[in-house]
Formats: sequence, C-alpha cells, structure tokens
Amino acid sequence: MDFTFSPEHVALRRMIREFVENEVVPIAAELDREHKVPYEVMRKLGELGLLGVCFPQEYGGMGAGETGYCILMEELGRVCTSTATNVGAHIGIGAMAIYLDGNEEQKRKYLTPLSRGEKFAAFGLTEPGAGSDAAAIRTRAVREGDSWILDGGKVFITNGGYADVVTVMAVTDPALGARGGVTAFIVETDWEGFSVAREEDKMGIRGTSTAELVFEELRVPHENVLGKVGEGFVTFMKSLDMGRLTLGAACLGGAQAALEWAIRWAKTRKQFGAELAHKQSVQWMIANMATEIEALRSLVYRVAWLVDTGRPFTQLAAMCKMYGSEVASRAIDMTLQIHGGLGLTRDFPIERAFRDARIAEIFEGTNEIQRIVIASNIFREHGVRIRP
Repeated sequence: MDFTFSPEHVALRRMIREFVENEVVPIAAELDREHKVPYEVMRKLGELGLLGVCFPQEYGGMGAGETGYCILMEELGRVCTSTATNVGAHIGIGAMAIYLDGNEEQKRKYLTPLSRGEKFAAFGLTEPGAGSDAAAIRTRAVREGDSWILDGGKVFITNGGYADVVTVMAVTDPALGARGGVTAFIVETDWEGFSVAREEDKMGIRGTSTAELVFEELRVPHENVLGKVGEGFVTFMKSLDMGRLTLGAACLGGAQAALEWAIRWAKTRKQFGAELAHKQSVQWMIANMATEIEALRSLVYRVAWLVDTGRPFTQLAAMCKMYGSEVASRAIDMTLQIHGGLGLTRDFPIERAFRDARIAEIFEGTNEIQRIVIASNIFREHGVRIRP
C-alpha cells in the first residue's frame, strides 16, 4: 500500500491544525482546570463539517473517510486530550453506530444533525457490572406494542451529561445472552424516563463529561431500534473497532507532542556545562520515543487505509488502541523525566498530558481485553478457538 497522503488529506490536516492552534490551544489548560466541556469548539467543528469528517456528504459529512478522521484525532490529540475524547465519543462510537447499522430514515434524522454539530452523541454500553465483560449488561428492554420500555442504567458514559442522542445497548431476550439477546436503540435524552444521575470528577480528561445515565420506564419507539432486534452485540463490536483505531490516532498526536516538548527542552536546558541533548541518557530516550511514534504512525494509517478500502481490520484496530495508548504513556513519562521537577508543575502541559494519557489504556476496552482480541484472532487463524 501507499502511505502517501492525498492532496485533499494534506489540505485537511493543514486546515485542522490551523483550527486547533487558534481555537483549542488557548483554552486547553482552562478546560482541565475548570472541568469544562468545550461546547463552542464542538459547535465550530460541526460548522466546518469536521464532526462528520468520515461520513458521506449526503448525511452532512465531509466524506474524508477514516483516514481523514484519523488526521482529525491526531491533530486534536496533539494539543488537548479532552477535546479529542469529546470528539471521539461523538463521532467514533456514538454517531458511528448509527452510520454503520442505521437505516436510511435514521441516518437522515440523526446522523445529519450530528455531523453538523447541531446535536451531540454518546454511546451507552458500560454498566456497573459490565465493563470489560460487555456481554454482562443488565439494562432491559421489553416490547410493548409499537414501543420498547427501557429500564436500567449506564456508567462512565463519555458525553453523557450533554448528549442529545445516546446509542443504548439493552437486553431484549435474556435467554439468548449477548449473541442474539441484546439490541441497540437510539435514545433521545429529552424523552421522559431519561436522567443523568451524576458526573464523575476525574483525574484526567477533565474537559469531558463522564456521566451515569438512568432509564426509568423509558419508552422508545420501535422505529428507533438500531440494526436488527437481537443483533446489538454486532453493532457495538463494529463501533468499538472503529473507535479503537481513532483512539490510537489521538494517542499518536499526544505522543508526538511529548517528543517535540522533549526535544525543545533538551536543546535549551543545561546541566553539567552542556545542553541535555548532549547527554547519552537523554539521546536514548528521544531515540526510543521517535522510533515507537514512527511505528505507531505507520500502524494507524495502515489500518485507516484498510477501513477505507473495505478490508478486515479488527485485529489491527485492537493493536492500534493497545500499542498507541502505551506508546503515548511511555513518551509522556520520558518527557516528564527529561523536564525533571518542572514536568510536574502546571506551568508545563506535561503534567496535564501525564494525567490525561492514563485513561487511554482503560476505555474503549482495556489493554488486557485488546490482548485477548489479538491473541484470539491469531490462534483462530491457526485453528484454535480460545476459551473465554
């Protein structure tokens, strides 16, 4: 394959970088300090078509494919993990589920305003007893005429405190389990029976809303079933595959920023009569960071190419998420080490990046789960089915 970006993607990156430098960089520290969601930035991204960057133009999107979406997430991740997380939850799993499995009417009704930033999306999967074990969800949906009645709740839902639309997974046939007994629903948050119980006060990504959602006899029209009844497991697995790739792209941006901070500091900071750049220990850290970042960049954009050309990518998306999150954590950790005590102060963005990076090894499926996914795919190719 050819890793060269098209002229359109080069122009897209230039436009996105200009936007984030002007609109996101000046407020990134404030978002973290004030625990504030960047609503205006999100709306402006929608006005530019970037909240639908990967979706077709007929649904209000830009039509730049998964490669364009990865460029967006890389550039956002480079300057503000919180903003990247808001956008990732909105596009990559919230709206993406509707794009992947929605019918034409659902796409027109929901995907178009989501792409334009007129509405915001979230993805409702995780529950108190169903985190890594996503098949253990307990939220129930019971058919009643032309509607379904939802009862239950979700936790740790990114964008949950302000989303207008939530893609919710619920059990519709307990006897069938996850494969056949779970259905996806498109829920509007202003419907009676929907409420936000609380928002989390987090160590990192403080410029995001992470909420607990409650459904109490929430009536959902049958027309809002997403995909087919009983096939919700398929819907959320496909959505998470896409989200894992673009989370890797955001981690790429964060790792690249850390490398650039480290190089600048090594060029100017003097110890023992010479700049840190002349110290072998620092050189080795820079070399390790640069090598891992280059490997991650190749992985991210190879997988984006696979998506855009309709090839299988599940295993490599898991690698993207796992490797990307760990590369970012290592790069930021080494950059903090190079800065010494100053790296722990809020005068430098490293302290915020250090706190923000940790969650990437947990959400979108923990890295332990990613290793299971990767190993299961490898052994399946060799005729062995891994037991759960």
